[in-house]
Amino acid sequence: MKLFLSFFLCVLSTGCAQHGQLNFVCDLPNKFNENSGITTLENDKIWLIEDNGNDDVIYEVSTKGARLREFKVKNAKNDDWEDLTKDDKGNLYIGDFGNNDNNRKDLVIYKIPNPTIEPGDKIEAEKINFKFPEQKEYPPIPSQRKYDTEAFFHLDDVLYLITKDRSNPFYGEALIYTVPAKAGNYDAKLVGTFKTCNKFTTCQITSAAISPDKKKIVLLGYGSLWLITKFDLPNFSKGTVQFIDLGVRTQLEALCFKDNSTMLLSDERNHNTGGNLYTFTLPK
Repeated sequence: MKLFLSFFLCVLSTGCAQHGQLNFVCDLPNKFNENSGITTLENDKIWLIEDNGNDDVIYEVSTKGARLREFKVKNAKNDDWEDLTKDDKGNLYIGDFGNNDNNRKDLVIYKIPNPTIEPGDKIEAEKINFKFPEQKEYPPIPSQRKYDTEAFFHLDDVLYLITKDRSNPFYGEALIYTVPAKAGNYDAKLVGTFKTCNKFTTCQITSAAISPDKKKIVLLGYGSLWLITKFDLPNFSKGTVQFIDLGVRTQLEALCFKDNSTMLLSDERNHNTGGNLYTFTLPK
């Protein structure tokens, strides 16, 4: 009877199951129902942010689901924090560029120093302010609403931004922009477009990451991945693209590389699903 009960509880528990192609790692603390960006600086730990309307805070969480540290980000306001990335020195970049209605004129990326070596509970932010020069109206007409952004990554002192298509009718077309990774005010530079697919519910880009060896770029959608290899920069869309259906339809909002072949992903908690951390091994 005890054996049967243990098996039954295991079936009910997300910790014993796969989620499509994703492997469950841990249930994130309930505080992080709206986690929107993750990255790693140390093994078995992630740094995490939340999106629109949540605190101006960055959190450290273990891969067992324990809250470890947090920093109030000074000189920052969480209008809509949507992704988190890092550079090779451990500086973190918070993308405050969520723009569901395509009407924001205050897009900004916050750069903060490596939090693993910072004392106290507050951390200073530099501001990288930018705009999309191709956007002429706030908001544009529905067919031109391509300026919401939830995804970016850092490479060689440049931030690569990938927009989330909210056009109606839906084109499944993400714009690729670059912005210098240093404080200032910039016109983002349009360097390419990336065709996702035609289904609105799964073909919007919600996060992005580049592998430690700089040979793979991965874009995330709601249950989908696009793995890009053999690319040239800045327009990586002309590389070899492999589409991967993850077999889940939760609100996947964040991913980062754990190593050159393993991804960490998280989803928002929505209608009693999600709020978890997962791993996924990329195909060779």
